[in-house]
Amino acid sequence: MDAFYASVEQHDNPALKGKAIAVGGQHRGVVAAASYEARKFGVRSAMPSKTAKQKCPDLIFVPPRFPRYKEVSRQIREIFYEYTDLVEPLSLDEAYLDVTENKKGMESANLIAKEIRRKIFEKTGLTASAGISVNKFLAKVASDINKPNGQKTIHPDKIETFLEELPVEKFYGVGKVTANKMFSLGIYKGKDLKKRSIEDLTRLFGKSGAHYYNVVRGIHTSEVKPHRIQKSVAVERTFSEDLFEEQQVNEKLESLSEELHSRLQKNNILGRTLTLKIKYKDFSLYTRSITQEDYFSLPEQYLKTGKKLWELRPFDKPVRLLGLSLSHLNTEEKKQVSVQLKIPFEEFDDR
Repeated sequence: MDAFYASVEQHDNPALKGKAIAVGGQHRGVVAAASYEARKFGVRSAMPSKTAKQKCPDLIFVPPRFPRYKEVSRQIREIFYEYTDLVEPLSLDEAYLDVTENKKGMESANLIAKEIRRKIFEKTGLTASAGISVNKFLAKVASDINKPNGQKTIHPDKIETFLEELPVEKFYGVGKVTANKMFSLGIYKGKDLKKRSIEDLTRLFGKSGAHYYNVVRGIHTSEVKPHRIQKSVAVERTFSEDLFEEQQVNEKLESLSEELHSRLQKNNILGRTLTLKIKYKDFSLYTRSITQEDYFSLPEQYLKTGKKLWELRPFDKPVRLLGLSLSHLNTEEKKQVSVQLKIPFEEFDDR
């Protein structure tokens, strides 16, 4: 989806259409989503609200409405399932679809994407973008090419040329730090990356080196998994006023423990690793975890362990955010049937 949270807000409130808006807290929080009008000023998701306001003085902050976003997300996924059951959600506004064997019997992946985008707009009033290719990595990269409200196909015959000319910062999975390291090594485009041996890339980038070696050659064997494993459950709060006192922290940890337990109970989830997240006033971040042999199951256990992790903190500085998360969950992965991709492609891209 295109600027999903912000687009929902502009759709539901016509007065916001065409304006620079940010979904998130104005004073102490971060930007959860920015409209395309705001992005022109450099406002991005995960940016501190204060910074966003400095970049765009006329920025309008809108409080998030997650129940509404989930409602729209369900409507969109209903459309996906009209075409295939092989849908792998990545978030509320993004998913992979394997349409090799689709329910409509359509032979063109391009036309399927175009039809899905049209139906999304008719049902929700929102625009979506799509990427089409032979594997998940290429489809993901392609989905960003013609945003907003467009689609891009990377035809099998064009994969090599496309990847060789692609800037490395556009490769899915290459963040700012990795991109800067690649720049320092003279790696600016796919063709530069392709010159490096797998041994060289592994030495420079660890386990990710083999991934970069393969994807720059168009190799990515991950299947579309309809039942993604939930790896963690987290709750966190950014406070309107910094926390200075131990008692304040204990009260917030108790509240977070209760909320975490409530979320876990709803989905019958247990976990063995509890992580405390602390963000200080200066935005420095600290996390520490404890893993136990038995599953955590009670809010009292989360609180007791959270306090123990708090005592291990390296700094006594004002705290602006606290979070608790549980991982090593009791969820099990369901094996999916392997399906070889043989999608017919066309020599055009639909906008």
